[in-house]
Amino acid sequence: MSPRTKVAFAMTVFTAILAGAITWVFGGMEAMASVPAGGQATGAGGFDPAMGYMAAALATGLSSLAAGIAVGQVGAAVVGAVTEKPEMMGRMLILVGLAEGIAIYGLIISILILNRLG
Repeated sequence: MSPRTKVAFAMTVFTAILAGAITWVFGGMEAMASVPAGGQATGAGGFDPAMGYMAAALATGLSSLAAGIAVGQVGAAVVGAVTEKPEMMGRMLILVGLAEGIAIYGLIISILILNRLG
């Protein structure tokens, strides 16, 4: 693994962890604010909102991590292919876009989970 790949991987992991932590912390703060004094916290579906925020954080963080790894692998292959055949640039960008779609799907799931919490 080249030094650039290691740095890109480390940045991807840091970004994924940060996105998940921000969702978890701010969601947890909102969940704690809605708990009545001495009561049990329940969300719209009758479950603990903290678990819902944790699920949203994991959906965002892990999908961002997977997308970063996929873009790193596909991007390296695209650079090699475009170096040999420059006319394939348009087709290769579609492959990178598909790899980035993983993060978008995770974000959509996270938004759906957060909407369900109310």
